[in-house]
Parts: sequence; C-alpha cells; structure tokens
Amino acid sequence: MKLQKTIKSEAKVSGKGLFGGKEAKVTFRPACADSGVVFVRTDIAEPVRIKAVATNLAERSRRTTLKKGSVSIETVEHCLAAVTALGIDNLIIEIDGLELPAPDCSCAEYFKALKRIGLVEQGVSRKEFAIREPISITAGDASIYALPHSDDGLNITFDLDYGGHTGIGRQIYGFRLTPENFENHLAPARTFLLEAEAKQFQSRGMGTHLGPRDLLVINSDGPIKNSFRFPNECVRHKIVDLIGDLALVGRAVRGRVVAYKAGHSLNQQLVRKLYEAAEQRERIEKSGTDALLDIRQIAKILPHRYPFLLVDKVVEVDGERRIKGIKNVSFNEQFFQGHFPGTPIMPGVLVVEAMAQVSGLLFAQKLEHTGKLAVLLGMDGVKLRKAVVPGDQLILTSETVRMKKRGAQCRCKTMVGEAVVAEALIKFMLVDEERV
Repeated sequence: MKLQKTIKSEAKVSGKGLFGGKEAKVTFRPACADSGVVFVRTDIAEPVRIKAVATNLAERSRRTTLKKGSVSIETVEHCLAAVTALGIDNLIIEIDGLELPAPDCSCAEYFKALKRIGLVEQGVSRKEFAIREPISITAGDASIYALPHSDDGLNITFDLDYGGHTGIGRQIYGFRLTPENFENHLAPARTFLLEAEAKQFQSRGMGTHLGPRDLLVINSDGPIKNSFRFPNECVRHKIVDLIGDLALVGRAVRGRVVAYKAGHSLNQQLVRKLYEAAEQRERIEKSGTDALLDIRQIAKILPHRYPFLLVDKVVEVDGERRIKGIKNVSFNEQFFQGHFPGTPIMPGVLVVEAMAQVSGLLFAQKLEHTGKLAVLLGMDGVKLRKAVVPGDQLILTSETVRMKKRGAQCRCKTMVGEAVVAEALIKFMLVDEERV
C-alpha cells in the first residue's frame, strides 16, 4: 500500500513572478492526511485558501491560475510540478503575493527546497486515479490524449512541433515520472518564448523585468544571449508544465498521456475531464452511484413536482460556489406531445428552467435553515444554441456570481456532450417559504 506524504518541516522560496515581475514569498508547511495541496494568499486582509483542484481553475493565457471568488493565485504550474514529482500529497503553500515566484524560470528551486527538508509518510493510503478509458482533447492541429497503461506510474510522450522555426524545430520526448528522473531531466528546463512573442509580451507590460539571460528567448538561430541546458530543453519544459497541470486532478494520475502541440489550455481541459472521472469513480466505489443528490433527495429540497421537476441528479457540488446536475431527456416527456408532433424538441424555456432548478439546489445549502426560497426574478444574456431532442442528456452547471440577503445571481450553462446548448445569467429573489 502506497502511503500519503507531506513535508517534514517548513521550506521557503522567494523571487519575482514570471508575468507580473512582483516580489513574492512562498512558505511550504506540512499538512494533515487527506487535506490535499492548498494554497493560501496571506497578503490580503483575510487570508483565502484555494485547493489545488480542477474546479478552481481560472482562464488565463499561457499559464495556470487558481481562483476563488475575486482572489486568484497566478502561475502555479512550476511549483505543482515539483510537488507532484516528489510524490507529496498534502501540503500548505502560503504565498505573500499574487503570483508565485519563478526563480531561474524553471521549477528547479522548488524541487530543491522541498527535497532538502525531506518527506514523511502519514499512515493513510494514497489517493490515485488510474486511467481506464481513453480521453482525447483536440483544438485545431493540437491534441492531447489520456490512455490506459500497464505501467504503475505516469508516462508522458510530448511531440513539440515547431517545424517551421529553425531555432526549435521538432522535438519529441518520452518520460516516466519518478523523483530522480524529474530532478535530472526535467527540473532544470526553463520557460521559453520566441523572440516575436517576447516582444509582444513586454509591449503589453508582462515580463518586463526579464531579459534573454533570464529565460530562453529564441530566434531562428537558437537562444539569444543564452544556451540550451538540454538540446531539447523546450519539449522538456512543456512536460514540466503538463505535470504541474495534472496535479489539479487532486490525486496521483497513473497511465499514459500523449500530447502534440499542446499548451496549458488543452492540458486544463484534459485535467477537468480526469478530475470529473476520478470524482465519479470514487462516488460509485463508495455508494454504488455517481450521484451526490439523487431524485429522492432533490424532491426533498425543491418544491417542484411532476411534470416540472427537471433535475434527475446532482453529481458535483463545490461548496456554495458551483454545482453540476443531470437531466435525462426521454421521449416520454409530456411536452413532446405538442412540441412538436413529428419533430420533438424540448422547449428552450424548459432548458432555462432546468438551469434555474439546479441553481436552486446550489442556493438550498445556504437557505436550508433560513426559511427562504429562491424564486426566479430575471434572466440576462439568454442564448439557446442547439436543439434538445429525446435521448439527450443535459449537463447543467451553475456558478454563484453574487448572493445577498434578499437576492442571488448565478451564471448557468447547459451542455449535451461537448456542445453548449444554452447559457444565461439568472437572478433570484429570496422570499419567505410560507409566502410561496
């Protein structure tokens, strides 16, 4: 049995952020078993804790950012790559600043600092996720695949194709993750940019504190005023970024990942799918179902009844922030009798109603003991993008935008597979239950 690990004592890393260039200090502290990796912003009035999991990802270009409410932590991938490579399961990472420092523009300093203080086993079985079914993400000619593998570990093959750029060319590298392999073959690999990209970034005020000697700026002849640490340093650093992103699955990933021209955007799409698959598998193993709330529990929370209860189960809840529910659309739905005979299409207004109901389940956690009920007040930015037909499964998500004493607002989306069906910003009024 593999046991969970944390660090033996405190460790520190400091320096300037890669994009913002502001000084920041990071303090690593031991954490108890089953707590996972948690970042803490300590430079604000009330410190905010953000767990390193896929549900806390924020949209950013060319980096990985975690966010909770209005508080974010930028460029976490190098730090998380070192944490993952050392097999650390539980860790508190305090940061005095917005962006993690990027000493050397690699993750070597993070790896050295954590390795130096040593690890301790915690007597609890390690959480792992073995890839059993292939998962693929593509965007244009870029792609990334998660595949089952007989090896009891994480294996990565990355094809970095800059065939039209003589300074980088095409680099293919295969890697099996162990602490020793990571330290010797990946940790020193640095962030790289093409010369044109570096100029564009600095014209936008990013990375202005860096020069070609600080990171790899590459023109057609290779690094400018610098030299490669490995002949294929660029593809090695891409694997570092990928390992850091995979940390957000929230448990050790076992299997094979194959990437072609992938970057953080594709990495993170894959990570979200792996996280959802891991959460679902653990729920099924624990209770025999992937539902956090089944239809009987939903009926105890929502006042709706047949034929107007439009959420079959809830499969994901992130506190009071986010919820995911499922509605299975059957040909036996009452509304198909008249909408439309011969061409059954679910009324768009009912898709919106389903989003409102799953939002009500999210708010119910806070309203349960207040005697309040969330009643639909208004909708903005409603878009119906695709017809819903019998046999479709609606994936309903709702994220809290604002919640006050008398009202609430959430951003909702409905998917069928990979396609967006509907989206809306929905507003609710909180009223006394006995008045409804």
